[in-house]
Amino acid sequence: MDKTVVVLVERLVQHPTYKKYIRQRKKYKAHDPDNRCHIGDHVAIVETRPLSREKRWRVQTILKQVAAD
Repeated sequence: MDKTVVVLVERLVQHPTYKKYIRQRKKYKAHDPDNRCHIGDHVAIVETRPLSREKRWRVQTILKQVAAD
């Protein structure tokens, strides 16, 4: 997948009955035109027009980069 990154968004949601916090995860495919993102980077994504069948997001900024080996 050239120029595409898969972003995992994780959030905590409280269960309505048991009041326990549950970790919910969702994957988004985002457009990265310069291929600057690597595995483990923290990024900000923004919604955009449909770029392909599954790609509706774009990488806005890289918040934290992981050191490259």
